[in-house]
Amino acid sequence: MTTIEGARKISGARPGLLDRERIIAQAGYNRWLVPPAALCIHLCIGMAYGFSVFWLPLSRAVGINAPKVCTDMSIFQELVTTSCDWRVASLGWMYTLFFVLLGVSAAIWGGWLERSGPRKAGFVSALCWCGGLVLGAIGIYTHQLWLLWLGSGVLGGIGLGLGYISPVSTLVRWFPDRRGMATGMAIMGFGGGAMIGAPLANMLLNYFKTPTDVGVWQTFLAMAAIYFVFMMIGAFSYRITPANWRPDGWTPPEKANAYITAHQVHLRDAHKTRQFWMIWAVLCLNVSAGIGVIGMASPMLQEIFAGKLIGLPELSFNQLSVEQKTAIAAIAAGFTGLLSLFNIAGRFFWASLSDHIGRKNTYYTFFVLGILLYAAIPTFAAMGSKVLFVAAFAVILSMYGGGFATVPAYLADIFGTQFVGAIHGRLLTAWATAGIIGPVVVNYIREAQIAAGVERAQVYDFTMYILAGMLVLGLICNALVRPLADKWFMKPEEVLALQAKGATVASGGSHGIGKGGLDARTAAFWAFVGIPLAWGVWITLQNAIKIF
Repeated sequence: MTTIEGARKISGARPGLLDRERIIAQAGYNRWLVPPAALCIHLCIGMAYGFSVFWLPLSRAVGINAPKVCTDMSIFQELVTTSCDWRVASLGWMYTLFFVLLGVSAAIWGGWLERSGPRKAGFVSALCWCGGLVLGAIGIYTHQLWLLWLGSGVLGGIGLGLGYISPVSTLVRWFPDRRGMATGMAIMGFGGGAMIGAPLANMLLNYFKTPTDVGVWQTFLAMAAIYFVFMMIGAFSYRITPANWRPDGWTPPEKANAYITAHQVHLRDAHKTRQFWMIWAVLCLNVSAGIGVIGMASPMLQEIFAGKLIGLPELSFNQLSVEQKTAIAAIAAGFTGLLSLFNIAGRFFWASLSDHIGRKNTYYTFFVLGILLYAAIPTFAAMGSKVLFVAAFAVILSMYGGGFATVPAYLADIFGTQFVGAIHGRLLTAWATAGIIGPVVVNYIREAQIAAGVERAQVYDFTMYILAGMLVLGLICNALVRPLADKWFMKPEEVLALQAKGATVASGGSHGIGKGGLDARTAAFWAFVGIPLAWGVWITLQNAIKIF
């Protein structure tokens, strides 16, 4: 107990607005209000996936109609130049900053989140993510690339990490009977953020652009304001369970799955176990392969099918005119949107399925099915079958998203729920690692194949087999995950001491909390997040249908 907490208990002072004690649920609270609160945050920070919509406008922020290119400009000169446009490749470093900082911040502040609660973490996440957009807007206005990187990249990346893990342990505790489904509902929002954010950004860019301004800094400020409102609503809607709470009418199964513990592992010990590092490798390898596919999906479709996409099957990619390449690029954009949709759907589908078949079996499915599909894609390409090619990528991306959504429940099964949010935060360093491995492997192999004179339609074959090999390693790591030995579990009195704050509210049972189903308030909250998501899905489907 901290000095401040002790003084508060002695004086009887009411907890602060952001304090964990302030958000313990009371009788009559409906647990189905928690997932849309998490979605409010995840749908906003998920725009990190859609940031590429800004690259082309930013690459001509000085030249307006065309990029003002300065040859022989070093990256250090590019960071501070005000007279030359930025290169798309330099802007693309934002993705590295996003996902490396996401993993690092989640690992560093995961323990703080468990102590402080999801409301405070969500609040700080909103300040960082939206503050990063504001600072990035200043960097764009003053044309200082370093300030854009520092704002949206670094500060925004910290907001990503805190926002991403903010609801995890809360949802796992509210839905002990449906852990996978609960985390899947929230984490699918991160995949869906770009589906809403990218078309919204396009609309704002068109609104703000003028003959002398591309309109990006104004768009950053507008999105920062919109996202701040949504994220505040999400953060202040979080509620946590009282100690020992359980859903009305639900009791833990007497013969629990050997891989689902009823005990708790302390944060300080989780990373000392082999199980943590095996699950770390499972996530890293699954994500590395998935990121590799995401990065190559659009150029693969264009270079492999080329003229077939516009009814000219006799033309290879190099034989297409500039106008024809523009046409197939638009079709490839629809393909990318379709993959985003399957990425989102997979997060809910596979995580929910894991409640029935188990987390380990779900990852077995990811790896076995993934190996077969990655190895088959070159054959589908050689056959010239767009349907099989697109279907294979769609299933692969659903499993990529499903891997993210299933892993929190996997960790809760193995390590217990007391510190699952913080343990999940540390595990996300696997994502940061994969964000480097996947693109580097794919891009290096592609360039090497092109340099060796391989036809563009075949340059990806070897890459797909390498990615399939990654999944073989992931399959082995998943097989090595075993239940923990008793020595790693906390003693019952340690757990009770940690839960003491909530013990005065509930000592076991439902106590009228978590009931209600889809009442009017809950339905309204779900509509609040569901309508924008449905709009994003509709826009995506309109663009995706152009493939066929």
